[in-house]
Formats: sequence, structure tokens, C-alpha cells
Amino acid sequence: MFHQKGIKCIADIVINHRCGTKQDSRGIWCIFEGGGASDGRANWGPHHICRDDVQYSDGTGNLDSGAAYAAAPDIDHLNPTVQKDLIDWMNWLKADVGFDGWRFDFAKGYSASVMKTYMQGTSPNFAVGEVWNSISYGQDGKPNYNQDQHRNELASWAQASGGSITAFDFTTKGILQAAVQGEWWRMKDCNGKPPGLIGISPRNAVTFIDNHDTGSTQRLWPFPSDKVVQGYAYTLTHPGFPAIFYDHFFDWGIMECINQLTAVRQRNGINEASSVNILEADADLYMAMIDGKVIVKIGTRYSTPVVIPPDFKMATSGPNYCVWEKQ
Repeated sequence: MFHQKGIKCIADIVINHRCGTKQDSRGIWCIFEGGGASDGRANWGPHHICRDDVQYSDGTGNLDSGAAYAAAPDIDHLNPTVQKDLIDWMNWLKADVGFDGWRFDFAKGYSASVMKTYMQGTSPNFAVGEVWNSISYGQDGKPNYNQDQHRNELASWAQASGGSITAFDFTTKGILQAAVQGEWWRMKDCNGKPPGLIGISPRNAVTFIDNHDTGSTQRLWPFPSDKVVQGYAYTLTHPGFPAIFYDHFFDWGIMECINQLTAVRQRNGINEASSVNILEADADLYMAMIDGKVIVKIGTRYSTPVVIPPDFKMATSGPNYCVWEKQ
């Protein structure tokens, strides 16, 4: 059904950590039944858990190649059996179920070289990894202006993972949700470019406003709720692969605003490699021209120092944002 509508489907791949289905002789929940008795694939035990995960492993596996995850057994992704079983499973998701690509949960839980193995072994049409590390903050509790280290880490991870995978642009999210509070100067880096991952490697960036962790019911790092549409006015007119949060689209009453912004993006062919010319980035005003075809203005300032060319016509507007497109 989805493919008939031109929609590609992404599977949520949660493989860094898995909960066991049975207890071993020690009473530890570390027995995994994947294929069952008739199919030995993904039938794992404590040996397939990283040995530094002392709560669950038997001490015979490899050391964890990434970040630890305390809430569930940390699977040993350096184990060749684990790698083969997971590649087989993902290829089954593609061939039999019909998925087109992957969203890798907690992708920092294993090394980029392992991710490269999974990417090469499954050849997804599209893939994105969740590599969520904190941006840097100053003593005032606000994000530092320069977040180069944070975005460089994301870009380096994507390249080390093979180069074709994307990463959720947590850098842009962190800066943007501060900028909408009257600090739009943040959205222009010292080189005059966007300050997030989209400013250095837009082809590897999935921009987003919130997700099930940062927003929704968990609200671990929420975007200011009264500025969400301004956030979409930025991400949907800028390069990268913008994601739209289900809650925002269906539950927040802003579906039409998002639809109109998306239509501008589609009509003008804005894509992951589009160019950005930042015209203004002040406390109360952000303006940029994208691909020479779209101008976006965001912020509380009504008048602007930038004259809108006569061959540009307003395409959509909303609370503290306006978008023009070339005719």
C-alpha cells in the first residue's frame, strides 16, 4: 500500500541492546530466542553479550565497541555470529516485509566500523542513525555559540560508517530551540553558514524539531511548544532531510502550516544539498535565501533590512514567519 502511494518505509532497528526471553542457569535474563529451535539464527546467550556488561554477560564476549547501555543486555556487535544474524534479519525485513531503509536506535552503542558492516551488508535505500550526545553549554545554562565539535563528531561518525548513512542533526535542534527564544544570531556560524550539521555535511543530516524521546510524553529535551511552527519554517526550507514529528502533524493543530511549508519545499526542489545564503541573523530576525528561489523570514521583527525582490511572491506565512518564492 505504501509503495503504491510512493512512500518508502523505514524500520526502527533496535539492536544495540535486547531483552532476553529466558533466564540462564544463573537466573540472568540473557537467553535470546530469535529463530527458535528450527532456525538457529539469533539464538544467543551470555557469550553474545559484551563482557564489560557484567550484569548480564558471562565474561567471554568482546569488550563493548561503543557506549554502554545499562537498562538491557548490551549485545556484542563484534561477534561475527551476531553480525551475520542481524544482517540476515534486516535483509529479510527488506525482501519479505518490504522495508526500504533503517532508523538505527542508539547508534553510538557500537562502533562506526560495525555500522559500516551493517550498511554494506544490507544496502538500504535510506538510513539514519541516532547519535545523541549533549551539545556544549556555558555557565549561564545556554548553549555555547560555537558547536563545531558537536557537529564535527556527527559528520565524522557518518563518514566512518561508510558515508551514505545520515545522522539526526541534534546540533541544529539544540541551537534552533535556543534561537527561537529571541536569539536568532545563533543560526549563522562564524563562516556565514548554518551552525548545525547541515552547515558542513547536509547530505548526512536529518533535521528534526522533536521526537518520541525529546518531546511527546517523555519531554527529555523539548522544543519550546509555542515556537514549533517557527522551527518547521526553518527545517522545511533548509537543506538536509527534514523529519516531521507525528505528534506535531496530527495532534497539535498545525497540519496545514506544515503542509504549506512542505509544498514550498517540493515546488522549488529544495533538497539535502540546497545552498543557503543567510541574509540576516539578529536577535529578533533570521532571513535566508535558499537556492536563489526561496526566501524565509523568521522572528518577531516586522520590518526587515532586506528588500524582497519584485519577482518573489509570498507563498505562506504564520506566527512570526513568512516565506516567499520566486515566480
